[in-house]
Amino acid sequence: MKDKVRVMISEEEVNARTRELAEQISKDYEGKSVHLICILKGSVFFSCELAKRLTIPVTLDFMSVSSYGSETVSSGRVRILKDLDESIQGRNVLIVEDIIDSGNTLAYLMDLLGTRAPESISICTLLDKPDRRVTDVDVKYVGFVIPDEFVVGYGLDYDQYYRNLPYVGVVEN
Repeated sequence: MKDKVRVMISEEEVNARTRELAEQISKDYEGKSVHLICILKGSVFFSCELAKRLTIPVTLDFMSVSSYGSETVSSGRVRILKDLDESIQGRNVLIVEDIIDSGNTLAYLMDLLGTRAPESISICTLLDKPDRRVTDVDVKYVGFVIPDEFVVGYGLDYDQYYRNLPYVGVVEN
């Protein structure tokens, strides 16, 4: 790909904020364990870095959902491509997402997972794009609030490219 990518949030800033979030989550769940649900594929990088920094017992599972396909805007239709492997009944669940924009996907997941009887359920996201919000969602842990630009890097992609960038950037054609 020959596109130019402008850095929005540097690797150092992402690492520092991930440490801060892990400290807060560890404090909030002190004396408990937390079950991270990594939303594939975008939040893999963030989920792994966050999990490494938590000081409480952690278990991990994965879900894959889609509302984008190869588009740059959400279709509004959420499809589960891969469901959880383990039950979340009685667990303190933390959904880990790369970015929240419309809120449709997370609202859908909160409703769906809430029916599975977790002890608690919260959301942690690396990026929050509130200007695009269509559906309200209660996000407990937010890394960065960003403007309405299409971002890539640190797990976020454009048609599967750019996930491996160690920072969050904006593709400029």
